[in-house]
Amino acid sequence: MRIGRYLLRRVLQLIPVLFVIVVIEFALIHLAPGDVARIMAGENQDPAYIEAVRHRLALDQPLPQQFLHYLGGLLRGELGDSSTYGTPVLTVIWQRVGPTILLLGTSLVIASVLGTVLGTWLSRRVGSATDTVLSVLAVGSYSIPVFWLGLVLILIFGVWLRVLPTSGMSDGTGGIGDVLRHLILPVAALTTVYLGQYLRLSRTTVHDTLREDYVKAARAAGFSERTILFRFALRNALLPIVTVFGLHLGLVLAGAVLTEAVFSWPGLGTLLYQAILARDIPLVTGTYLIIGVTVLIATILTDLCYAWLDPRVEYR
Repeated sequence: MRIGRYLLRRVLQLIPVLFVIVVIEFALIHLAPGDVARIMAGENQDPAYIEAVRHRLALDQPLPQQFLHYLGGLLRGELGDSSTYGTPVLTVIWQRVGPTILLLGTSLVIASVLGTVLGTWLSRRVGSATDTVLSVLAVGSYSIPVFWLGLVLILIFGVWLRVLPTSGMSDGTGGIGDVLRHLILPVAALTTVYLGQYLRLSRTTVHDTLREDYVKAARAAGFSERTILFRFALRNALLPIVTVFGLHLGLVLAGAVLTEAVFSWPGLGTLLYQAILARDIPLVTGTYLIIGVTVLIATILTDLCYAWLDPRVEYR
């Protein structure tokens, strides 16, 4: 019951936040240079047709009325039609969500699990030669531009060795194996960038937790080091890790624009990049809105995980 009231309150709090997101998004799009109606209709179109497009989109009305028209469409679940694809924006976005979730989800899970395991292992070896080497590599991993790392992987495994595909999601042959082969390089690039963050974070938090008084008390009570590490220290140390994972999870639908562009991965990041180049305003605004909603939902899910990991956290 307490969780239900907490969720209801958080959802109600999201309404003004979402409204602010819509206002900022609308303002930024309309402050951009260029005639939206002319861009959507095409430069060489008849002026009468351009005016018809402007009237259909309510662009011939004052800005406050344009915002009310846009807000009314959102309340009806309408994000408009893409000028590039000629279909509803939600339909276009929905077709790209799956590949992005596959790419980002796989990368985040591998990076978070592997990084936490390595970081926990290093927390017992702080100051050693192994800790120094892996810490330096971790800092280097999330300092490398992901697009540069992607190009290096393409050069090595796609051009020189010719063992892995370098673009797209499939060769058209179908099958899980075909998709997995195309997934290896972009996942390797993203996992490398995320891995260093989780390794450094888990190493520091677990090491600090092992020095807390309650851990010393558990050690004095005769608990084994394995029990102390996994039952007491690691569970409490997971809170900041879950926070970072939640922030990353909130950006899953945004897609790794640079990574998807480098590997021609047909996800939401590539869609957003193409929509910006084509000045497809409805598609750009719709994509940003979906991203904003995803970030808000991920924040709530992260908060819900806190009480499960730490009994001292209560839903108030």
